Formats: sequence, structure tokens, C-alpha cells
Amino acid sequence: MKALVLTSVDGAIEFKETNDPLPTPGEVLIRLAAAALNRRDFWITRGGYPNIEAPCVLGSDGAGIVEKAGEGVDSSLVGKEVLINPSLQWGSDQLVQGPDFRILGMPDNGTLAEYISVPVQQITEKPSHLTPHEAAALPLAGLTAYRALFSQGKLKPEESILITGIGGGVATIALKMAQAAGARVFVSSSCEHKISQAITLGASSGANYTNEKWSDAFLSKNGHVDMILDGAAGAHFGDLLPLVRPGGRVVSYGGTAGPSVTFPVRYHFWNQLQLIGSTMGSPSDFAEMISFVKTHELKPVIHSISALAEGASLISSMETSGQFGKLVMEIS
Repeated sequence: MKALVLTSVDGAIEFKETNDPLPTPGEVLIRLAAAALNRRDFWITRGGYPNIEAPCVLGSDGAGIVEKAGEGVDSSLVGKEVLINPSLQWGSDQLVQGPDFRILGMPDNGTLAEYISVPVQQITEKPSHLTPHEAAALPLAGLTAYRALFSQGKLKPEESILITGIGGGVATIALKMAQAAGARVFVSSSCEHKISQAITLGASSGANYTNEKWSDAFLSKNGHVDMILDGAAGAHFGDLLPLVRPGGRVVSYGGTAGPSVTFPVRYHFWNQLQLIGSTMGSPSDFAEMISFVKTHELKPVIHSISALAEGASLISSMETSGQFGKLVMEIS
């Protein structure tokens, strides 16, 4: 089969012929129709993850058709349209992932390929309102957003939320989820065009965090928010805390702007803010996310659809964060 393979730990990737996978007991073989990229794929090629292993097929998001059932798997699944939960071996504790937790697409072979074998418990029937491309764009971003918003952040109807870095896959589906839950949504970005696109999707307003005293302007216009959802961290994390009402919360799910943060601690203790971490999600989070998406007929935002052969250049393009929504690849 053809696949996009990480060929060295230095980050080299190649679109090449590789061995077809075979389903072991308890697994299913999926012929992938579409796959989607995540920032994770980019950071792997930049050495941004510990214990990188190569060779390995990249990719955490995918949707397709079950082609073969391994030993012990119900053969009636063959022919079903499914999507894949990329959160592997979460563990028994809903509050936190266990020591064996990992994400599909390194070290396990991922979805940027014509075929993949995964444990049967990792598949879910494709929601009927989604195309294969939309289904492929949903799993990692949808799961991350859902856990951060609801399992961890406890977002409630009529609350207000600021979603930072609008344009990324998690942020864009989080915008739709928060709206569906009845929250009032604000966004931030360094790009005015992305802010405009978010407002078109229903955001109340947006702020450009590169503007001088942007947080003061945000407060003057919108007031404090109940919650902030942030995937950037970095040097400007401290600018967010004054925007949260006393007793509010900040949920962090990533650190694309840098792994370390500094912030004025008085906002934390005096305003009794909750600083909450969130990573991917448990099997129950995934099931609840799928149910939520079906109930509200939500669709991920797709920036573009390309051929799998273009995957290497698409991963490189993520360095500038120019996309609004998910980069999807058609496979078959």
C-alpha cells in the first residue's frame, strides 16, 4: 500500500510503498477513504515529541470502510463505514490517562495510508450526516475539544467563553460545540481574516492579540468571560488571566506557542481561578462526543482536501498556521 512514512527520527517523511497491515485477533482492517492532519504530525517531524520512533506511518485521524475482521471480531462489521478513535489505552481512570496511553500515528502506524489495522474498540460507525472527509476531520480535534469544554471545563449554557488561536482544528470544532451547548463564544487570533471567519460561524466577536493593549480593549467591549480555552500557552499566557471573571476557569489543552508560561499569580489566587489541564480524552469522552455531534449535526471545519501524495508538503505548510480548519486528504 501507499503511505506517508516517517523514515527517520530526524523528521524525514516520504510517500512510499509499504507493507499492507494484517488484522491480529481483536482488530479490524480498514480501507481508509480519508485522513486528516493535526499539529501533532508537524511537531513529530520537528522532533517535538519524546521517544520518536521510525519508520512509522504518521496520522491520527481517519475514516473508511471495514474490509476484514480479525479473529474474535464480529464479521458483520465488514462493509461498515467507520471513523477511528485515536486515543489508545487511556486506562481505567476517567480523570487522567494511564501509563500506557498513546496517540495513534507514532509509535503505532497511523492513518496516512491506504489501510490500517486497529483494535475493534477504537472504531465507531460514521455519523450519517458526515461525509467521509468530515468524519476523518473529527476524531482527534473533536475528542480534545469535547473533553476540554465539558468533561474538564464544565461549560454550561449561557456562559461566556474565549477560545484562543481560532483557526486550528480543535479551536474551530470547539467554537461549534460551545455554541451548540448554548454558550456565548469569543475568539482571538493574530489574523483578522480568521476572526472574520469565526464571526461568520457564529462567534460574538474576536480580538487580535497582536494589537497593543488588546486585553484591555477586549474587557472594555465584552467584559469578563466565564472560561478560556487555550491551546497555545507560551509567553502571552499571562495576558489571559485578567479576562476571566473571579471564580472562572482556564482550560489548557496544548502549548503550540511554547511549553513554559509565566503569569501574574495574584489573578490566580485572589480571583480564585481554576487552571485546568486537558489532554485528548477517554473512551467515554469519545462516545459522548460522537453523541453530541450527532444530536447537533455538527460538522468540522475543513480548510482543504488534497491527495495523500501531497501530505509531506501539507505538513510543512502547518509551520505558518495559515489554515482555518482541518487539512484533509482523500485516499480512496
